[in-house]
Amino acid sequence: MALTTSTPLLMDPSIPRLKATHAGDEQEQKHRPTISEVVEEIKLLYSIALPIIAAGLLIYGKSMISMLFMGRLGKEALAGGSLSIGIANITGYSVLSGLAMGMEAISSQACGAKQWPLMGQALQRTILILLFSSIPISLLWLKIEPLLLLCGQDPTISSIASTYLSFCLPDLFFQSLINPLKIYLRTQNVTFPLTFSAAFSLALHAPINYFLIYHLGLGIKGVAMAVAIADFNLLIVLFLYVSLSGVHRKSWQGWSAECFDGWRPILSLAIPSCISVCLEWWWYELMILLSGVLFNAAEAVSTMGILLQATSLAYIFPSALSLAVSARVGNELGANRPSKAKTSCHVAVLCAIFTSFVAMLFMTTLRNAWGKVFTDDEAILSLTAAAMPVVGLCELGNCPQTTGCGALRGSARPALAVHINLGSFYGVGLPLAIVLGFVMKMGLLGLCMGLLAAQAVCAFLMIFVLSRTDWLMQAERARELIGMDEEDKTEDETIAIKTVC
Repeated sequence: MALTTSTPLLMDPSIPRLKATHAGDEQEQKHRPTISEVVEEIKLLYSIALPIIAAGLLIYGKSMISMLFMGRLGKEALAGGSLSIGIANITGYSVLSGLAMGMEAISSQACGAKQWPLMGQALQRTILILLFSSIPISLLWLKIEPLLLLCGQDPTISSIASTYLSFCLPDLFFQSLINPLKIYLRTQNVTFPLTFSAAFSLALHAPINYFLIYHLGLGIKGVAMAVAIADFNLLIVLFLYVSLSGVHRKSWQGWSAECFDGWRPILSLAIPSCISVCLEWWWYELMILLSGVLFNAAEAVSTMGILLQATSLAYIFPSALSLAVSARVGNELGANRPSKAKTSCHVAVLCAIFTSFVAMLFMTTLRNAWGKVFTDDEAILSLTAAAMPVVGLCELGNCPQTTGCGALRGSARPALAVHINLGSFYGVGLPLAIVLGFVMKMGLLGLCMGLLAAQAVCAFLMIFVLSRTDWLMQAERARELIGMDEEDKTEDETIAIKTVC
């Protein structure tokens, strides 16, 4: 998996805009980092990555608790819940998350330039974009059961998935506010409320699930309602912080009619971001859907849901490293230090390779114990134990390729990362998964083998591209992209160019 966001890095106007001489370029190109420089780079990377990991673990806890309660409701509830979570991610949460990223560049650059009203306008417009987008998503969720039956899904599982999505509808509204608020705060370097709100929501999630499921007897409806309530709690904490701390006073002048105008710039950023995020999210969720049409659909879907919980946990670490290296590479290229950008990239990839072995060891060691956390069904436990080592091997490719994506984003080459992921996962992995899973009758293991092939190809291409990167050229591109060599650009043009950084 690859994740997806990086904050645009603005150059401080006080930094001298000096271009390296030809001799300096040669020295930069041949520079080899010392051990102390490597250690220092590791410290810098993880000073960024560790807080992201902490926040990721808190958010993961909510999904983990939901899966635990669904597992206790039975095999059908676990299968239907897993299917509905996959559908919600594919059709809803990935779309809202991706669209929200359209304000990331505008908000962060407006904050750096102290253009406070622009931040408030970007927040308002993004909220409206997400709310309008939630309308067709809601209609789809309400009519999802006949569509699932048309796709060959099991009727019982389809009914449970439809029920779950219907009771999750309020969460679309909450997410339409949460996603922009997170970006609004993060681009002002305000991170504590994001972590605190996630911790507060997680602390209440299990008791709320227990009350709704067992005391009120709501079953799968209770699980869905608990998810929405958890995000409502998170939203309330964020809203209270913004209101009481005064962090909004400079940038928020109240709702105005201007939020209905000037959508073109933000949509031009939001739509590509949405497509990029969706491509990354959809691959893993498609595995859930494909599992639902196997001959042993209930066991396969439940197992895939359990496996994705393991991969989601492991993914937190390379994802954080990806965001860290994106920031480090972008910062060093913007400061015209290509050798340090190169060092950061290479050190991050080495850290990712080490992380991949730890993740593989985690998957392999827990192959017989992981499934028991969610269910006691023998068929599901057997499938999980068989698939976990294969999924563990996938991590050998997943960690380096995720980190590589971050390095490409930092060097303003996100389109290249999209092409690599698209070709690897949808050009190689998906066809192979279908052939092995359905034509060769390998079932769930065949789907996992397709994932393994995709990760291997993706990691190879990513490392190959990074190893052939001309970092001096990337530094030149960075100067052009952030407008250092073109002083006469208009403000809107400069924002659009900086965004790709």
